[in-house]
Parts: sequence; structure tokens; C-alpha cells
Amino acid sequence: MIQRILVTGGAGFLGSHLCERLVDDGHDVICLDNFFTSQKSNVVHLLDRPNFELIRHDVTLPIFLEVDQIYNMACPAAPGHYQYNPIKTIKTSVLGSINMLGAAKRCGARILQASTSEVYGDPEVHPQVESYRGSVNPIGPRACYDEGKRVAETLFMDYHRSNNVDVRIVRIFNTYGPRMHPYDGRVVSNFIRQALAGHDITIFGDGEQTRSFCYRDDLCDAIIGMMGTDDFVGPVNIGNPVEFTIRELAEKVIELSGSKSKLVQRPLPADDPTRRRPDISLAKEKLGWQPKVPLAEGLQKTIDWFKSIDLGDYRPPTPNYS
Repeated sequence: MIQRILVTGGAGFLGSHLCERLVDDGHDVICLDNFFTSQKSNVVHLLDRPNFELIRHDVTLPIFLEVDQIYNMACPAAPGHYQYNPIKTIKTSVLGSINMLGAAKRCGARILQASTSEVYGDPEVHPQVESYRGSVNPIGPRACYDEGKRVAETLFMDYHRSNNVDVRIVRIFNTYGPRMHPYDGRVVSNFIRQALAGHDITIFGDGEQTRSFCYRDDLCDAIIGMMGTDDFVGPVNIGNPVEFTIRELAEKVIELSGSKSKLVQRPLPADDPTRRRPDISLAKEKLGWQPKVPLAEGLQKTIDWFKSIDLGDYRPPTPNYS
């Protein structure tokens, strides 16, 4: 059945791929974005499609649209971006959720919240399961994002319990792939950009902290699958359970890109998690989902995309990127 679907943050890295998938599936898609960290170029190829519409708008302000589904993807997700204006970041998570939940309530729409593994903070449980309540520093430099997303989850569940709003919550772990913003400050984009330029690759800390990296296509499969469920609210972890150290990631990027870059170390930022890996048992059970793309394959596709773009077309949205 054709749906009228709103995607907030729809011109971003993940949002643009969701828009593309949903348009190709025949749905009427409204992409809403304020273009703080996103690029119009991510969706320009969709503008001539009759079932796609682009609106420049900030989710912290109300908007009145008639839709059947809402994917609430809007919020800067990289530390350098969300720490640039921390008050605006938490407003995006909190006020944005209130506005979108209000819209879903008015329309009777199903709404999905793109939450994050950051709700677990620097976890004391490994791997992280959905029942783990997290270890977040509420006054640290990352709290604007971590706590904003935690409050968003609270709002979603309260609207669900109090107003019977049809909600879905996914907790997204590290994701990468083509259309990542080259200056988003995340390890994958930083390492690839530095490697292709022949610059030293910067590792924060000793490089032994771990992450799990999920390719964007796998993640979009899970998000769309979650929106298609009729008896499961979540939250559910979406990520790749295969764990790599940051040093291993850097070495793999150097190998695949053919770079001669060297590794250099800098101090670890405050509240940066030392281990991060999802337990995806619930996603397997409820969604029949697990990631398919191995890291080497996904990295090669991402490196090839980085080679194909002109970095001059991408404005670093925050200062102090190199």
C-alpha cells in the first residue's frame, strides 16, 4: 500500500538513503531538513521524481502536514557537529520529538525515532542489550546528544502509553557508507579522508577502544523493517555485532586505499566510550534481521565514493576540522 511518508533529516547521510528507498518503493515522500549538517546534493537526484518533495524546515518548529508515517531522523549525530551548538542539539531531540509526536497523534501516523547507542554512554555491560539502562554523564560534553536522545525515547513511550501513538524506537550503532559527510568528524570519514590525502591518520587514545561498524544499506533494511512491524515498539539495537579496535579500522583503511599514511595518537576526548558493540538478538527475533555486508566490502565502497567526490563541494559545518 502506498504511504505518505515524512522523513525528518531526510537530506542527511541515512535520511537521504531512506528517502531514496521509499521513493523507489512507490511511496509519496516528504523530505524535511534544515541543512545544518546535510547536503542538498544527497537528494538532488530525487527532485524530478513526482512522489518526492523537499522542504527546508527546522523540526524544533511545528509543521502541519498530512502523513501516514514519520521517520524522525533529524539531529546532528557526530560529536563535532552536536557539540558545536549543544543547546540546539538537545532542542532538536526534545522539541523535535514533541513536534513530530504531536503530528503523529493528530494524523494517526506511525512514527519511528532514530535513537542511538549513545544512550548507553560508556557502558559497563558488554555487549549492550536493550534492557541495559546505560552509564551516561549528564553534565559532560556529550550529554547534549546522549541525554537528548534518552529524553526523546521517554517522550515516545509516554505518547504511546498516554495517547496511544503508534511508535517505533531503534537504537543505531556506528554506521558508515557513501554520502557520509566527509567532515563529520567520525572515525570512518576522518580516516578515509586523511588516507586519500596522504596525511597522518589521527587516533585518539591508544587505539584499542572498540566500535562495531554497520554498512548503511544493512541499517536502512532494519529501519524499514522495524517500521513495517505491527506488534513491536522497541527499542531495538541496530548495528553490526562484529567488534573492531580503532587501530584495526585505521590499518584496514590504509590497506584498502593504498595509502602510505602513518598513525599518530592524540588524547582521548572526555566521556568517549571505550567499548561499543550491540547485542542484536532482539532484532534477529523480531525483525528477522542481521547485517550482511562485511567491513572490508563496505569500506571499499565508501572509499570508492570518497574518491568520486570533490571535497570542495562539502563545507565543513563546524570549525576545526582538518
